[in-house]
Amino acid sequence: MTVSRRRFILQSAEAAGVAALGLNLPLLGAPVSQNAEGLSWQKAPCRFCGTGCGALVGIQEGRVVAVQGDRECPVNRGLLCAKGYHLGAALYGKDRLKTPLIRKGGSLQEASWEEAINLIAEKVIADPDRFSIYGSGQWTIPEGYIAMKFLKGGLGNNHLDPNARLCMASAVTGFLTTFGVDEPSGCYDDLDLCEVVITWGNNWAEMHPVLFSRLIDRRARGEEILYIDLGTRRTRSTEAADHYLEFRPHTDLAIANCIAHQLVENGTCDRNFLDQNVRFKSNDDKDISLEEYRSFLQGYSVEKVSKLSGVPADQLRLLGDLFGDPKKKIVSLWCMGMNQHTRGTWINNLVYNAHLLAGKIGKPGSTPFSLTGQPSACGTCREVGTLAHALPGGRVNASDGDRAEVEEVWGCKPGAINPKPGHHTMAMFEALSKGELTGMWVQVTNPAQSIPNLHANLANAADRFVVVSDIYPTETTRIASVVLPSATWVEKNGIFGNSERRTQQWFRMVEPPGQARPDVWQVLAVAHRMYEMGCEDLKGRDGKFLLTVRDDSGNEVEAWKWEVFREFNVDRALFNEYRALTVKKHKDLAPYDEYVKVSGMRWPVVKQSDGSWKETKRRFVGGEDPYVKEGRQVDFYGARAGDSRAIIWARPYEDPPESPDSEYPFWLCTGRVLEHWHTATMTGRIKELRKAMPNTYVEIHAEDAERLGVKTGDRVRVRSRRGSIETVAWIGGRGKPQVGLVFIPFFDEKRLINRVTLDEYDPISKEPDYKKCAVALEKLS
Repeated sequence: MTVSRRRFILQSAEAAGVAALGLNLPLLGAPVSQNAEGLSWQKAPCRFCGTGCGALVGIQEGRVVAVQGDRECPVNRGLLCAKGYHLGAALYGKDRLKTPLIRKGGSLQEASWEEAINLIAEKVIADPDRFSIYGSGQWTIPEGYIAMKFLKGGLGNNHLDPNARLCMASAVTGFLTTFGVDEPSGCYDDLDLCEVVITWGNNWAEMHPVLFSRLIDRRARGEEILYIDLGTRRTRSTEAADHYLEFRPHTDLAIANCIAHQLVENGTCDRNFLDQNVRFKSNDDKDISLEEYRSFLQGYSVEKVSKLSGVPADQLRLLGDLFGDPKKKIVSLWCMGMNQHTRGTWINNLVYNAHLLAGKIGKPGSTPFSLTGQPSACGTCREVGTLAHALPGGRVNASDGDRAEVEEVWGCKPGAINPKPGHHTMAMFEALSKGELTGMWVQVTNPAQSIPNLHANLANAADRFVVVSDIYPTETTRIASVVLPSATWVEKNGIFGNSERRTQQWFRMVEPPGQARPDVWQVLAVAHRMYEMGCEDLKGRDGKFLLTVRDDSGNEVEAWKWEVFREFNVDRALFNEYRALTVKKHKDLAPYDEYVKVSGMRWPVVKQSDGSWKETKRRFVGGEDPYVKEGRQVDFYGARAGDSRAIIWARPYEDPPESPDSEYPFWLCTGRVLEHWHTATMTGRIKELRKAMPNTYVEIHAEDAERLGVKTGDRVRVRSRRGSIETVAWIGGRGKPQVGLVFIPFFDEKRLINRVTLDEYDPISKEPDYKKCAVALEKLS
């Protein structure tokens, strides 16, 4: 029997279904007994997207045998998605990496940890200024923190960046340029209170299905929630929408300005909110008046934007009327559609503009909210600051004061941290290709499949010293000099930070296979070997090992020794050191032990007079955020001018860097599917998910397919100015692109769509645009 998506979500929520690994238990059925013989349960956040669902992990005889949703976790209330229920199986693929590998004579050969650590240490010491680390939004907070401390505090270079540069960097720069500080002010609770949901190029039914279920659940209870889906292709999300607004790629910039134009021209702005909380700026960062802003918006009338975007005028007016209604509570959601955009920063700014002009922010049920695709893109990349220009807790390398504060906490020699930003991701791979960087340590990511324009950006990478820490063979391990087998998820201790500022902790529950070990230990072991070899960079101001781990009494713990590391909670020590750096920018975290007791807390977390720790639902809101000045309903206290005012930017529409033409007549959009996550390193080894979606495909509109003589299942070559792939056509499937646009998922390592994609990127965020480039299609025999 086929189970519909809606029925699946409802049954899952009602039954708290279980995915069992090795046990005969149904996916949709009664929950596993918490007292099943020999089965113990512990909490952990899900390992996949940035939603941060709480899971209960069933352990039997040293293996993960079952996973179910944690009903005590407020994020998901007992529900998981298809990937989450099957997460435990990701640990047990047949080709799991279990021993270090070193390339000798052109092939990877098994080696000891001693040999691998020595080789890495020698190579880094030989050229520390040109060694880099490419990390991930899947790094735990301690993993990102120790990598940053090693590279920025030790080696003294800033060539460290995460794969999150490819997915949420524009959300960061959008928030920083508007509010002066990073990360969403709202929370998931707003989805339970809003009256209107608007998704901007976001297929949350497949990418964030547990959050999507909140909309479905409310409607099932008889609540009326208006849902508007803006996109360039119809998706599973569109099926639930009351209105679908299909726009030409890149014209979301004009649509957002059209909303602002209507609010200003119709007099439906919240003038009281604007007078107290907002200032206006031109695109070249000059202060302007509301009247000057009005003049800028004259180019974005309903009629002009309808012609440019292809969205009917009545649909544009619908958006303007909804934002202009003071009684309507609106949540805007977006993810890669807005962020992977050569003007990703601008479109983030412009959606904030609409909410600020209408006063629909800082109120329960009204918020602009950027979703994230990785479990700790927020907690590690954005909060720890594992970016080429950043330092922990919202600090930056360029600030003398910020560097001094971090050097003090880390015990570095004064001046150890370099003020010059390192290479961002795209520049990092270009530098590696050219030999300007001679080495790179890749952790928890697979850039040889996920970097755009692979031919150019991975050229010569196999000739450099590349270390890869991973759990399975990937496209990236195939070019590696050294491969280190890593522990994953509940094979190690960990801490993530999700999209709503929620910090979540878990303990190691099972042993990793073979000789696989956590990435935190790997960095400590290499760093200490360099210290033993006399590397001055790894000596702190006291002359001792810079990355020394200490217990609660201040005693040194020899955590670089594996037998010591596995018996001591290094995560706890690193986290408690890191939290001292979170207070300055009001990202306060509680002590590690407080997170053990709960399913996470949303920062800022502040200690109360009775000794308890209180989380913050909504930032900038009086009565909720402890840093809001007394007497203010809203206080944008991170404003760069120090005036507690957010900025409304006059950002113009501009054409995309590449558009279809006679030679390449189609738009190409790439993305994910429900069954797989990123490059399918984990989900591709889960048989149920792999069987459900074994290969990638090209999604073609029926009219285009008829013109090309292509049917579902036909082989098609997709070609751009950069490269080509061959795949199969799917017409009338789960998605329906607009005429002249094709869609291809990027999970399939046998068909690397990033040989085709464009590597142009946002000049502010440095995030590339995976959503728009020009391609040609050719039917193959």
